[in-house]
Amino acid sequence: MAIVGFNFTGITVEKKDMVKEKINISSNVEITGVEKTDLSLGDSKQEAVKFLFRFDTTYTPNVGSINLLGNVIYIAEGKKVKELIDQWKKSKKADPKVIEQVLNTILSKSNIEALLLSKEVNLPSPLEMPKMQQKQ
Repeated sequence: MAIVGFNFTGITVEKKDMVKEKINISSNVEITGVEKTDLSLGDSKQEAVKFLFRFDTTYTPNVGSINLLGNVIYIAEGKKVKELIDQWKKSKKADPKVIEQVLNTILSKSNIEALLLSKEVNLPSPLEMPKMQQKQ
């Protein structure tokens, strides 16, 4: 049971205005769907779960935004695959250990991508960067 795939399926970056004042930057991640998928491993097929996600970074006041869509592929035994999908269909929740692993993967990859994209359109970094301070 492990994450075996990560893909971005949509990337939107928009800079609407120059940054003229102090801005607030916030990011949000949401799992938007869970579905069964089959992976071909040699001559055999392995069942897996595809977690669809949305990662949004907003700049307030409205000077820009970064929106990422994608999926994470989680491989598991057939029984676990069915359990994860059934839980999601029933309550939009799933095994907390699996969700934690999936969300941590999404956050690490999406934050880095958002950082790179913000540089391309000259938006402030969505991540707080370390700063050097002199002792007084």
